[in-house]
Amino acid sequence: MAKLPIISGDDLIKVLEKMGYRVVRQKGSHIRLKAPDKPPLTVPRHKVIKPGLLLKILKDAGLSREEFISLLRDG
Repeated sequence: MAKLPIISGDDLIKVLEKMGYRVVRQKGSHIRLKAPDKPPLTVPRHKVIKPGLLLKILKDAGLSREEFISLLRDG
């Protein structure tokens, strides 16, 4: 199992945008993203996303750790 990288909210949003998610609104530091046929996601715009929250967002987006790391490296 691949180790999760330390990532910021902005970098996570860039990866999710590669998957087809689009920013639809922002309230404070929390950004809401939506994609067709996928559940909406909320990502905090923090300098560091903690591992537990990152795993939850990846699970909700339907991404495995390996897929996420691959998308992160491609960008």
